[in-house]
Amino acid sequence: MLPKTTTLRPAPAGVPQKMPIEDPRAPVDYEEGGQGPTVVFAPGSCSTGAAWRPIISHCEGRWRWVTTSLLGYGGTAERRAAADASIAHVAAALEAVIRRAGRPAHLVGHSFGGLVALAVALRRSVPLASLSILEAPAAQLLHEVGEHPHYRAFRDMTDAYFAAFAAGKADAIATMIDFYGGAGTFAAWPPRVRAYAVATTAVNVRDWASAYGFQLSPALLASLELPVLVIRGGSSHAAVQRANELLGRYCPGAALATLEGAAHFMITSHAREVAALLSAHISRACAGP
Repeated sequence: MLPKTTTLRPAPAGVPQKMPIEDPRAPVDYEEGGQGPTVVFAPGSCSTGAAWRPIISHCEGRWRWVTTSLLGYGGTAERRAAADASIAHVAAALEAVIRRAGRPAHLVGHSFGGLVALAVALRRSVPLASLSILEAPAAQLLHEVGEHPHYRAFRDMTDAYFAAFAAGKADAIATMIDFYGGAGTFAAWPPRVRAYAVATTAVNVRDWASAYGFQLSPALLASLELPVLVIRGGSSHAAVQRANELLGRYCPGAALATLEGAAHFMITSHAREVAALLSAHISRACAGP
């Protein structure tokens, strides 16, 4: 059954509209605003579409932006089962957002949202104008090409994280956050942000099951036929940097950008620089070959 459709009226300029998608399997967050090329933003784990506000604020007036939340976050309900955490379920929800947007989208994903965005591009179920991936946890690509020390870094982190969560440690997710942002990152977050991460830890554990189950290979990536931008942080964990370097290498014609001084949470810490890279990429894609 297809999601319930709604006839949308144009919003006054500058006034965002929140219009959740009433999918019979589970509701999906949907918010849009602005004018111009349609850019769909997929946030990472432990987050909602609000995470993109710093980027959107730097590009106000240039894009028609659309945000959502991934399965289990915000107003988007979980639809994965413990025995079936396939990334296909998350991709299907994001595809519903792109269909609601109603035109070929420039798809942008951060962290796990970047991996889901890549899955959407590979599934070819919705029209995309371009793809931008910001630090996707492409651990299985590392494994596929024999980058075993970097793959092991991901696995060691999640093994410790999952063990702490299973043991009932309330802030188990700090292990994962500090892997991405550096020691002390989780402790430095505002209490409200830390509380949301703790509250959604079980969802994040399922996200990792989705990520590890997503089999990536150079041959699969070589099948992509759209403009691709990959952004990584120059201060990010070496395994994260290498995984995204490989995405840039194996996606045909992809541009790889390294933001010096930035780490995983760059959409907040380096919003202006990220927005500039995205804007240039989207402009090039709109101009065509």
